Amino acid sequence: MSRFLFALLALSLLALPAFAGDAAKTADSDKTVEAPAVPETSMDDLERKLAAGECHLYDANNAATRDEHGVIAGATLLDSYREYDLALLPADKASDLVFYCGSTMCTASDKAAGRAQQAGYSNVSVLREGIKGWKEAGKTAVPVAKTDKKG
Repeated sequence: MSRFLFALLALSLLALPAFAGDAAKTADSDKTVEAPAVPETSMDDLERKLAAGECHLYDANNAATRDEHGVIAGATLLDSYREYDLALLPADKASDLVFYCGSTMCTASDKAAGRAQQAGYSNVSVLREGIKGWKEAGKTAVPVAKTDKKG
């Protein structure tokens, strides 16, 4: 019985480095797996694309930010940057989609753009500066249209 236990202990000790190596590889691979960065569209490029009708623009801001800063004319307002209805996106998955939020400190546009990418859209970008940068650059924002929510 003691020989059996000794043999079992010896095998366990020999196998330990192999398992440790696999764990280290798993830990390293977890560190390197990141969501791909969403490409950026410059304000001038966005302005040109909008004027030419070459893109679909999506506002990922919340109601308070929209009320305070307005929206870029022509933007589709998302009700949630995480769970918006994918039916708001065009049928053509190669369409040029641009998402924006509040500013460079906001990541709602990245999350909304990531949702579109996960749904199979291939031409997705963000306006990194957001609505605040848009306005600071002297570009026009429009007030959010108020809807009558009476019965």
